[in-house]
Amino acid sequence: MGPFIGRRRELAVLNRALAKTARDRFDRPGRALLVRGRRRVGKSRLAEEFVRQARLPYLYYTATGQTLGEELRIFLDEARSSNLPSASVFADEQPTSWHDALSLLARALPEDSPGIVVLDELPYLIKADPGLEGVLQKLFDREFSRRPVLLLLIGSDLSMMEAINTHGRPFYQRAVDFLVNPLTPYDLAQALDLPPAEAFDAHLVSGGLPMICEEWPKSGSLWAYLEEALEDPLSALVVSGERALAAEFPPEAHARQILSSIGSGQRTHANIAAATQGIPRATMNRALQLLLEKRMIVADRPLSTRPSRESRYRVIDSHMRFWLRFIGSRLTDIERDRGDLVLDRIRRSWTSWRGTAIEPLILESVRRMDDLPEGTGAIGGYWTRSNDPEIDLVGADREPVAKVITMVGSVKWLENRPFDHHDLSELIVHRSKMPGADTSTSLYAVSRSGCEVSGVRHISPEELLGVWR
Repeated sequence: MGPFIGRRRELAVLNRALAKTARDRFDRPGRALLVRGRRRVGKSRLAEEFVRQARLPYLYYTATGQTLGEELRIFLDEARSSNLPSASVFADEQPTSWHDALSLLARALPEDSPGIVVLDELPYLIKADPGLEGVLQKLFDREFSRRPVLLLLIGSDLSMMEAINTHGRPFYQRAVDFLVNPLTPYDLAQALDLPPAEAFDAHLVSGGLPMICEEWPKSGSLWAYLEEALEDPLSALVVSGERALAAEFPPEAHARQILSSIGSGQRTHANIAAATQGIPRATMNRALQLLLEKRMIVADRPLSTRPSRESRYRVIDSHMRFWLRFIGSRLTDIERDRGDLVLDRIRRSWTSWRGTAIEPLILESVRRMDDLPEGTGAIGGYWTRSNDPEIDLVGADREPVAKVITMVGSVKWLENRPFDHHDLSELIVHRSKMPGADTSTSLYAVSRSGCEVSGVRHISPEELLGVWR
């Protein structure tokens, strides 16, 4: 297992929750967290590191998606071998339901000092036994909340994990939601000793997934990492995408085909339909809805003072965008030791692909800045069906339909060319065609390689990185 990267904020959240289990402060000290995040974002590793640092009695159980009987057998094996003070209660028991198994767990927990229970991949258990939510509610109210225990319920199915804590569900308001995000560009810069611009490149490839970042050599360039990772069919870069898709969708699912189409650059409804002509329109729409519900994609809308229906679909996770574009369709080359062919393909397309792929990350970075024009409450982009104009960066008072446009900007993410007079002239023309903008609307230039004109607010890679600190 590689080095544990970052996560100071997340560990602090878990430690604060653990501190609240102190019996002398609360009548019901037990606490529960619903820990959710994209698959392979490092939720389990975070929980393992938290348990390791806490040095307390604990039980860590990971569901496997098997039958109820097999899940209970694995749970019992973990419980019997745990360091819980009364783990012996499991010795001669063979519970046949989660109610009985979790009741035994309550008896095994410490009564006067804190303990930790981790139930990982909770959605697997709920799919196999929908009554489990009710069981958790009953036992939490009667048993776990009365003990100094921190209960971590972990899951990658974002929509299901969110639903657990909604009104009308059995476990409603018994747990606090805790979202684990990917590592940030700043995390990568610090852990991998990378300059700001290269940290953003690393984030585009890794998506901030710890398992990929842990393989990245310290101070290693993008190309040094890719050359090494593409030589190994079992590297995290190669296997992570397929594992994530296999967990989310069965191999025959149309959603995978639609996702691949979006990942390859088809972003409008019409282009996706053209690229997947063998799929009926109704089936395609259902697949798009599934991908939206699973937070695999998002439908971006133009930000301006006029309503628009010009949606553009985008794969949310930047590593999945990279994997779908360059890796997923070339796995056979990598498996036959021709990763060099894949690397050559990436080199040829990298600059143009990155120019588009970096924009969502830049928009999120700008959204975090403190010194935006007064009244800026939303950040997005603007385009028309003909892409005349197409504006990379738009600030407004609100979304999706603004009252006031506060700023417009251009993103130029090239190694050797600064934002210049040609770029400024183009931005001014686009501003003149932007609904809600006029000559008083502030101009911004986000450039990897500097800015050689006045009249615009230049944002550098260093400044973008700093907002993630």
